[in-house]
Amino acid sequence: MKAQRDILTEFFSTKRKIEEKMNRIKHKIAIISGKGGVGKTTISVNLAFGLALRGYKVGIIDADIYGPDIPIALGVLDKKPRGSKEGIIPITGKYGIKVISVQYFLDSLDEPIIWSGPMVAKAIIQFLRDVIWGDLDFLIIDLPPGTGDEVLTVFQFLRSLSGVLIVTTGQKIALSDVAKAIKMCKKLKVPILGIVENMSYFKCPHCGKIIKIFGKEDVSKIANENNIKLLAKIPITPEISRYTDMGIPLVDGNDPISKLFNEIIEKILTKLNVPLSNKMSQKYRNIRK
Repeated sequence: MKAQRDILTEFFSTKRKIEEKMNRIKHKIAIISGKGGVGKTTISVNLAFGLALRGYKVGIIDADIYGPDIPIALGVLDKKPRGSKEGIIPITGKYGIKVISVQYFLDSLDEPIIWSGPMVAKAIIQFLRDVIWGDLDFLIIDLPPGTGDEVLTVFQFLRSLSGVLIVTTGQKIALSDVAKAIKMCKKLKVPILGIVENMSYFKCPHCGKIIKIFGKEDVSKIANENNIKLLAKIPITPEISRYTDMGIPLVDGNDPISKLFNEIIEKILTKLNVPLSNKMSQKYRNIRK
């Protein structure tokens, strides 16, 4: 009985500490996918980039413990978090975005994390409870695929979550996994901000033909069936892959891809009742030039 009381005491103490810290952050958005390999990290970092360009204070948690790719996609690999009496000081990376990832505690990019589920959950709890995020407008949480420990930990300990953004492809297998993720959100009463269909199609640069590489399943159907908005259909382009690998934003420009990502951001801001501003911060403009 004493052991059970101790576990409950620690659980509620941790929840209280996390809630106190998260109260200083206006909006918390988790990015989920159900299936891996659908480009969730690309969406996460460009959401963060786009919000930073609008002048918001942004942080991002790389909660994909087994595949921590956020430092690469943010273009900030050469720094290390520091400790203090108050907690862990996150990296302040490009464009003023604060970031924490388990990758910063590893010796190399190819060093694997070989942990059990409880250890992974503890790492995520540390990112929520012990990192000094300060006052932020947005905290983006890049979650791994599936409905396992990492996702459940965030949903359980972050009850003030503003909502989740679901990323998928049009592949039947991906949509099957997305359906599971949607049901998990509904069971746990987590708001869904919308769905993004990534890698929706490839447009041949020579003939202009549209090719559906990842299948012709109708993402809008599963969105409509669950009363969820389909926010955008993002194509496959070499630029998306190249800029993500270089840690350069896709939201800073007037090209079609930039416009698509910015439309996603504006729809999310509208969903969260955040006033839209026509003014973009000039501090980080024209990064790709």
